[in-house]
Amino acid sequence: MNNADAAIGGAAIVVHDLHVKRAKTPVLQGLSLAVPRGLIVGLLGPSGSGKTTLMRSIVGVQVVQSGTIEVLGLAAGSRGLRRRVAYYTQQASVYDDLTVRQNLSYFRKVLGAPASDIDRVIERTDLGSVAGRLAGSLSGGQRGRVSLAAALLGDPEVLVLDEPTVGLDPVLRVELWQLFHELATEGATLLVSSHVMDEAKRCDRLLLMRDGELLADDTVQGVLAFTGTDDVEEAFLRLIGRGEPDLQPHNGAPADAPVHVAKHAKADSDADSGSEATR
Repeated sequence: MNNADAAIGGAAIVVHDLHVKRAKTPVLQGLSLAVPRGLIVGLLGPSGSGKTTLMRSIVGVQVVQSGTIEVLGLAAGSRGLRRRVAYYTQQASVYDDLTVRQNLSYFRKVLGAPASDIDRVIERTDLGSVAGRLAGSLSGGQRGRVSLAAALLGDPEVLVLDEPTVGLDPVLRVELWQLFHELATEGATLLVSSHVMDEAKRCDRLLLMRDGELLADDTVQGVLAFTGTDDVEEAFLRLIGRGEPDLQPHNGAPADAPVHVAKHAKADSDADSGSEATR
C-alpha cells in the first residue's frame, strides 16, 4: 500500500509516480508519497540520495519528466502557491550589500506581504540585534536565519527547508527546531531535509531516502519498532539491508494508519545541491 493513497485526504503535499532526471541521469523513478498537514516531516538520507531534487520538484523549480505533484490542492509551482509555500535552500539567499532589514523589505515587496511582516519575522528569528548590519558581514548561521526570516514572510502554510541546520552550533540548532515546532503547532506544514540522523527524533514523521529510493514513510517510533532498534541511524542501516521493505502499521496502530513505504527509485547520483528559491 502506498502512503499517498492512505493520506491523500489530509495531505499538504501529494507526489504520484514522479520521474526526474538530472543531466540525463535518472534520479527519481516512480516516486510516490504524501506529506500530512500541520506536521514536521523529516526527509532524511545521505548526500546524493535525491532529497534536494525532490524538494525542488515540490516547489516547482525542477524540470520533471512525468508524474504529478500537488501542494495544497494545486499543481506544484502554481502562481496561487506563491505566498502559501516557502523554500529555504542550502545556500543563504540574501544580498550581501543590503542590510538584514533591507533584504527583508525587498523580499516583502516581491511577495506583496504586509509591511508589518518585517518586524514579525525579525523577532521570530531573533535577528533584532543585527537588523541594521549588512548581510555580507554576518556569520554563516546569521545569514541562514536571514534566509529563514525571508521564507517566513507572508506567513506561508507550507515550508520546504533544505538542510536548514547545516553548519549551526548545537545551541542554534536547538533554537531553530523550537521555532519549527512552534510553526507546526500554529498549523504550518514543514518538510525538513537533513543527512544528520539524530535530527529524526525531532520530527513527527520520517521519509527515509537512499539513492533516489524512498525506503520508509512512518513515524519515528514506527521506524524503530519495525527495525527492532532504538537508534535511528541503526534503523536506517537495517532498512538498507532489507532492500525494499514493505512496512505495515506497528503494534498498536490502527489498520488503516498511513504507515508504509513509498517507492522506488535508483539513481547513480543526485548532485544534491543548488540555491534557487521560490515563493
